Amino acid sequence: MSSTKSSSRLLRLNKAPQFWERRGPTSLVLWPLSWLFGSINRVLDLINDLDLRKHKTQAVPIIIVGNIRVGGTGKTPIVIALAERLARMGWKPGIISRGYGSSSLSQPIQVHSDSNPTDVGDEPVLIAKRTQDHFPLWVHPKRLQSIRSLLNQDPSVNVIISDDGLQHRGLVRWPAREGGRDIEFVVRDQRGEGNGFLLPAGPLREPASRERDATLMTGPKASASHIEEYFLGRRAFTLISQLGMPYQLINQSNTRSLANILDSYPPNRITALAAIGNPQGFFDDLLKQGITGKCIGLPDHSAFSPEFFTAINAECILITEKDAVKCTPIQDERIWVVPMSLEIPSALEDWLQSILQRPDPNQYTL
Repeated sequence: MSSTKSSSRLLRLNKAPQFWERRGPTSLVLWPLSWLFGSINRVLDLINDLDLRKHKTQAVPIIIVGNIRVGGTGKTPIVIALAERLARMGWKPGIISRGYGSSSLSQPIQVHSDSNPTDVGDEPVLIAKRTQDHFPLWVHPKRLQSIRSLLNQDPSVNVIISDDGLQHRGLVRWPAREGGRDIEFVVRDQRGEGNGFLLPAGPLREPASRERDATLMTGPKASASHIEEYFLGRRAFTLISQLGMPYQLINQSNTRSLANILDSYPPNRITALAAIGNPQGFFDDLLKQGITGKCIGLPDHSAFSPEFFTAINAECILITEKDAVKCTPIQDERIWVVPMSLEIPSALEDWLQSILQRPDPNQYTL
């Protein structure tokens, strides 16, 4: 896809530095800072492992959906898919989130489909809208407070999904790989781990060798010859994304297929827009459907105004559902929202059921 000069500049702001993708002079110069960053984290992990304050794990299993690479890797659609699948399996899931992009949160807040994204974050509102408020959802930077509020409000919840939180040391858990019921997923997209260095020389918050119960792969499936050595032998599941029927922002009952959109407008009169962690993933999915117009990639969690869309020279504007929750006040008939869903493979469902049905490990600790 092509892009205008202004959108190209914004896309560059959203992209990770090029030296993060392969090792070279810049990343090597910054490597001592990465070593320092890793050393600090190792000390903090050691202090946390000592558990001087004798923290206890939670009363219900916690499923953490996170990533070790900076930037979005598609966690939120996975949270939605997991919650819906767990409900069909007979569980009663609740969801917690940090509420990234929200205003200051002094206490946990329950999120509903009509919540203001400015107050609670765009991703929690998206989850609430997509699931039609079927699952209790609470946000706060300190996830333990969210868990307490959620369970106090909905004591029937028997499993909690955390949107991100792998690096949240305050959330004590007993992972499934250690005989527990808590599950840590590392979400990985087609970008992989880049040059493999920690911040700031590379894109990683933690080493690629980080323990995890399983890796969830999103985006195009890599061939066996491109699977890194560290990844061999690890439990992994591939989740396939699928674009749904686009609907008009100002009238959600008005839908039309991507094929119809493609037939209705010249390619150069269609603009795709995304303010997510990896905009290129959205553009690539559209390209598979034959949408070859302009694209505008913006920094994750960007806000929108009517004037912004007015300045876009297009007859049809395609946006993501995550961006749509921030565009509710905008009355522009050209904007169409393209939903995306992920398929949970049967093998993952079976594995989840086997883990969650384990007895509570706390019953056997002294």
